[in-house]
Amino acid sequence: MDVQKIKQRFEIIGNSPALIRAIEVAIQVAPTDLSVLITGESGAGKERFPQIIHQFSSRKHGPYIAVNCGAIPEGTIDSELFGHEKGAFTGAHESRKGYFEVADGGTIFLDEIGELPLSTQVRLLRVLETGEFIRVGSSKVIKTDIRLVGATNMEIQQAVEQGRFREDLYYRLNTVPIMVVPLRERKEDVHLLFRKFALDFAEKYRMPVIRLDEGAQALLRDYPWPGNIRQLKNVTEQISIIEQDRLVTAERLKTYLPEITSRQNLPVLFKKGGISEHTFNSEREILYQILFDMKRDMHDLKKLVFDLMDQTGEKHPVKHDSTEAVQRLFEEPVTQIETPVPEKAPMPHQKMDESQIEDTEEIIEESLSLTDKEVELITRALKKHGGKRKLAARELGISERTLYRKIKEHQIQE
Repeated sequence: MDVQKIKQRFEIIGNSPALIRAIEVAIQVAPTDLSVLITGESGAGKERFPQIIHQFSSRKHGPYIAVNCGAIPEGTIDSELFGHEKGAFTGAHESRKGYFEVADGGTIFLDEIGELPLSTQVRLLRVLETGEFIRVGSSKVIKTDIRLVGATNMEIQQAVEQGRFREDLYYRLNTVPIMVVPLRERKEDVHLLFRKFALDFAEKYRMPVIRLDEGAQALLRDYPWPGNIRQLKNVTEQISIIEQDRLVTAERLKTYLPEITSRQNLPVLFKKGGISEHTFNSEREILYQILFDMKRDMHDLKKLVFDLMDQTGEKHPVKHDSTEAVQRLFEEPVTQIETPVPEKAPMPHQKMDESQIEDTEEIIEESLSLTDKEVELITRALKKHGGKRKLAARELGISERTLYRKIKEHQIQE
């Protein structure tokens, strides 16, 4: 089958070997009824591959339903997927078919499948193994004949190790894996995508096509594109609308590309086999970030105390004790840390006595509240993105549903 024709049909732009390989795998698996798991970063273009699989399968004349699992609240997702009976819960005024019932004979695409609650994962596993499910509030078993394609931007194996995703469901879904590489690994495709988007926006807004000089093309190619194709399309649209000069230089292009330095201060997640990406995928990673910040603050505070003692001519009678206190603090479990009332640090002209120095450990412990740090990070992200939860969640590396739960839990004012 001609890959070039398939790319034109499904509007896939690019010639990188990794992209071509992903398309070939999708074509090969399409005639079967095997479950497929598509992995890749957010915005990399995963949604095209379920369409290819459906259109080249024997189910192409059946329904095709795409469901974003991350956008459905946890309390209603079972009803959305499997349906419910009248009176099953408050507000269920009539019976309703779920997506698995509606998609009978066709294909159902579950995007962000890693966001499914564990209880829903059990129901989904039963559908995959037996083709049966039960509506919410019913005891009647319903048969369905569907082909499931899932997609996720998270490390599913890591989620399995952390108990957030069922191992048996993972292996049932991952019969045929398709990996969609991020845009930074498809550098030869970046300018092609830019030109395609520029043509589309020129036609949409009825204006001349935007072009890049050689310097801008090099900058476009070397930029890491953390938001992948979605970010590139957004930048192209901004330039197409705003720029008066239709030939864009590298200097002008830089003003549309956000700096990546903000990601350097995010926590590092340690896992088996090495260090993974800098992202907030779990509360554990937030804890790592807090501990690293605490350690840095402790060293800064200790240096300040000793500098003040040098200025007043005092000796360092508790230097060794302070070092041991810091060491003990990191050896103790986080659950034992308490947050005392903050003390004011002495001014440089004041003479410090031994009791003031002994209180250093209490001052160090001032910022050890996990809740306060979590609230601070969420508040800063919301403020940075003007209260837009989707962008704030992406900045923090958590799902929009998790961010909503945290805002409600901590009663954060947006």
